[in-house]
Amino acid sequence: MNSNMTPIDWAKRPLQKYADFSGRAPRAEYWWFMLSMVIVFVVLTIVESIVGLNKMVLGLYGPLTTLLWLAVLVPSLSVGVRRLHDTNRSGWWLLLIVPYAIGGVLMARSMSAAAATGTVPGFGAAGILMGIGFVCVIVLLVFYCLAGTPGDNRYGPNPYG
Repeated sequence: MNSNMTPIDWAKRPLQKYADFSGRAPRAEYWWFMLSMVIVFVVLTIVESIVGLNKMVLGLYGPLTTLLWLAVLVPSLSVGVRRLHDTNRSGWWLLLIVPYAIGGVLMARSMSAAAATGTVPGFGAAGILMGIGFVCVIVLLVFYCLAGTPGDNRYGPNPYG
């Protein structure tokens, strides 16, 4: 059944399973979806730059990329969890991105405050969290690249049949 799927079919599947955190997602489904999202984000960013809408939201993003980010947040999380399930890991591993996200917010605040006062930013805890988060993101990347569990696992049948 799945051997006849095209890359476009794989990329659409996470949107069709919008908030389905159960089951398994094979590598093809995860990576084709991520590639399609990168392409769409790059195109929207270019369009926003040409039209002059870039950096309107928090000084970083345009309104179109912000709306797209909000629209695909849940399917991105769900396909990530299902991809972890395919490698027989709990979806809770996805929380490894939390230190990176917190560090990024703290670093952005530090840089913004430094720019406002004309000083050099000190990163402190933000830098430590970003370093820890970077290692955690690499661990997740390795999990996403691993082959799925052959046959059935505790999260369901093999998505390739």
